[in-house]
This record gives sequence, structure tokens and C-alpha cells, in this order.
Amino acid sequence: MSAVSGCPHVTSFKSEFGTDPFRIIHRHFISCSSPISKKRKARSLFCHTCRQHAPRLHSCLYCVYFGCYGSKHIQEHSKSKRHNLAIDLTYGVILCFSCRDYVYDEEVDEIARREHQRANHSLGIMTLFTPWEPTKKEIQLLKENPKRRKVTGNSTIGLRGLINLGNTCFMNCIVQALTHTPLLRDYFLADRHICQMENDPQQCLVCEMARLFQEFYSGISTPHTPYRLLHLVWTHARHLAGYEQQDAHEFLIATLDVLHQHCKGSSGLSSRTSPHCNCIIDQIFTGGLQSDVTCQRCHNISTTIDPFWDISLDLGPPKSELGCNSDKFEELTSLTNCLKRFTRPEHLGSLAKIKCSKCLSYQESTKQLTMKKLPLVTCFHLKRFEHSTGYHKKISTFVSFPEDLDMTPFMSSSHGHDLANGEPVIRESASSLSSENKYSLYSVVNHRGTADSGHYTCFIRQHKDHWFRCEDNLITKASIQDVLHSEGYLLFYHKQILEYE
Repeated sequence: MSAVSGCPHVTSFKSEFGTDPFRIIHRHFISCSSPISKKRKARSLFCHTCRQHAPRLHSCLYCVYFGCYGSKHIQEHSKSKRHNLAIDLTYGVILCFSCRDYVYDEEVDEIARREHQRANHSLGIMTLFTPWEPTKKEIQLLKENPKRRKVTGNSTIGLRGLINLGNTCFMNCIVQALTHTPLLRDYFLADRHICQMENDPQQCLVCEMARLFQEFYSGISTPHTPYRLLHLVWTHARHLAGYEQQDAHEFLIATLDVLHQHCKGSSGLSSRTSPHCNCIIDQIFTGGLQSDVTCQRCHNISTTIDPFWDISLDLGPPKSELGCNSDKFEELTSLTNCLKRFTRPEHLGSLAKIKCSKCLSYQESTKQLTMKKLPLVTCFHLKRFEHSTGYHKKISTFVSFPEDLDMTPFMSSSHGHDLANGEPVIRESASSLSSENKYSLYSVVNHRGTADSGHYTCFIRQHKDHWFRCEDNLITKASIQDVLHSEGYLLFYHKQILEYE
């Protein structure tokens, strides 16, 4: 029996050249099961046109040519050489330019499976995942429930209100944002979680989140009561226990921390094979913040990189300091300008001298923060609350934020230093990376009221261009204008192009 293929051009290619081109590319540039292959891949994986080590590289199947997809160099090569097949060097899938789509071929898929397995064995990883096979009980349930739910563009599956259990609007908003995080939703609905608390699974917050996702996407529209989630958060984050109003940002960080602790190691990678946690929370939410401290005497640069789950941004000076009619005020109070201030070099002054590792004396210095690694989901926390002894204040300044955000100007790769004087400079070549650093807005948490009392609501994106306002048990239709004109406290963005490591 011939292998199943979704593309006649792949079938024609195999009849003329066989499957060796697929196998060679997989073994030496995708799976890389030997140390020699890994070194070759590290040296060779760049676009032959722009010479950039950009993501989404494709290899032509007819000749020795690597081209990046984002800058359309592989497309231009295909058109000029009439080579209509290429292979994605990250995932190993075939791109057919004649069919204008990625295509499936059973024989090539089997080659990819064997090569990946070979590479996993060389790393000491026996199984990264196990295919789902229904149990007898699940087969019986499927027979008893033959009706299937079809998700369409107008579908309301996933939209469900949450009962307020007494000043728990802060929790309800974070739950709505998390349950509408696309990658987190895909993870839980695929039943990927393996409980690490075998002795007491009822205490596992990740198991409860999995149940919560099942509740949200079951098709039931009546409001859900998240009492078990609240109890678990109280149990594992004691500082949030009680019925008084809590801060939504603090609840988000506490929830991510407990989820991170409870799902460590469930990805299938042991701590011996990976120095970093590879749990789903870190894969989605963790980024790297680079701090460069420059000595003002010898211009030596000391660099540290710290992980982050969110970016907290100051809102800038009050409007009264800039003048009521100042156009500069509107310019300053945008998310982009908050990020510019966040990544701007800061002079630490004479009271904060540090000991330079090069000139071995305490010197004044400048400090600059940039993004070394962007997470798949970025949460921006607008610092609207000021707390000091006997003083609490909320900053209600309107901060404009875009539906689509390009983080390229704030990347470490976009910044450099003039070796002569240590001054920061912007590298023009960084513009080629912009397409890989673009984000789309999918949730906004808002606060209405004062620093001492108030109410949280949120906007979530259900499908593309379909926005809804969530206020505890009430879900109402909203427009993108409603979202962009809201005050904004927590802004959730996810990457437009996903590259998995």
C-alpha cells in the first residue's frame, strides 16, 4: 500500500529523488542526534540571503539553500528557481509553494518520528510525550455521548461568568485572563498535566485549574462558583486568605508561583537533563530581563539576567507637572513611552556607588534594563497604586495601549554600547527582528474605585476581533474601542509568532 500524502508535488518529488533528502535534512539540521550534527547546525543555520540567524528558517529540498520565511527569502528563492518544496528547519514540516500551504506526507512523517526518537535517545530522554489512547471507560462515555460541540467564529464556548464569593472580583478577573490564554488553554484541554502530588492530589492547584478549564469549555453557560480554587489559593498563599479585597496583580503572581511549584517536572524533562524548569508556566510566562551596569570611570559593563513573569511600569509624572494643555502629557502616558522610560539608562548617583570588578574601586554608574528573552505571554502591570505609611493613593491617569505591540526597540539585541565612551546606542540591524517580537492584546484587567476600595472587571478576547467584558457573573459583548479606551491595570499580550524551544 502506498503512503498517504496530502500533496501530489511531494509524491512526484519522492518518485524522482526518493526520501533521502528528507532524512538527511532531518538528521543533520533538525533532530541532530550526534555532536557533529549539532555543531554543523550551529554553524550553518542562517539565511543564505540576509545572513541572519532568524527563526522560521526553511531549507530548499532541491538545492543547498536556507532562507528565512519572515523576510520572504525562501519564497523568492522558490519563485526564481522554480523549486516548489521546502522544509521547516524547526518543526520538520513540508511547505509546498504550489499548494501554498504546509502539507502532510505519511512517509516523511514517519522519518521525522524516527529521527526525533533517535535524537531523544542520544539525550537520555526516552519519552517526551505519550499519544492519547482512550480507555474502555472513555470509549463507553464517547458512545453514550455521541453529540459533538462545534466551535465556530460566533461560538460562546469558553465564556462563563464567575460567582463573587465576597470581594473576590480580583480573583475572577485573573481566572478569566488565564482561562483565555491560548497556550494555557491548549495545554489543559489536551490533558497534558501529570499530577506531582500523588499522595494528596486534592491539594494540587494545577489539577484544580485543569478542572476549571473543563468547566469553562464544557458549553455550560450558567455562572461557575470557584470555591475550590479560592480555598486552594488560601491554603498555599496564606497572605491572600480572608474576604477582604486583594490586589489582582498580587493574586496573579501568587497563582503563577503556586502553579509553577505544583507542575514542576510534568513536561517529561528531568532536572538532570535540563538546568532550567521546563514546566508549562515557565514555558509560557517566563522571560529574561537583562541589567547592564556601566562604570562611569572605566566603562566596564557588568551584566546580569533575571527571570520575570510580568513587567511593572511607572506611569510617569502627574499631568500637573507638565501643564494641562501639554501635548507632551498624552505622549508620555502611553504603554510604549512607559517602556521607553523602563529601558532608559539611569544614573545611580553618588549615594549608590558600586564596586567595579575591573577598576576595583567604588564608582558612580549607570544602569539600563532591556529584554534579553521575551516570554510567549507578556503581562504589563501599570503601577496605579502608591502605598506608604498612612498614605494610599490610586493614579487614574489614562495610559493608551495598542492592540498590536512590537517589543523590538526594548530588546537587548536592539541595544549596544559605544566601546569608546560606554554610551548606549541603537543598532539599526535590529529592525530585521521586529516580526518575531510582535504581540497581540488578548486580555485587560481594570480597577474602578480608590486605593482603599473598588471593583475589578476585565476584557477578554474570545476569538479574533470578538471581545467580551467580564464582571463576575455577567458577560457582555464589547468592542475593541471599549477595550482600548479603558483605564488598564494589567495588560496581557501573546506573541503573534510562536517559536518553541
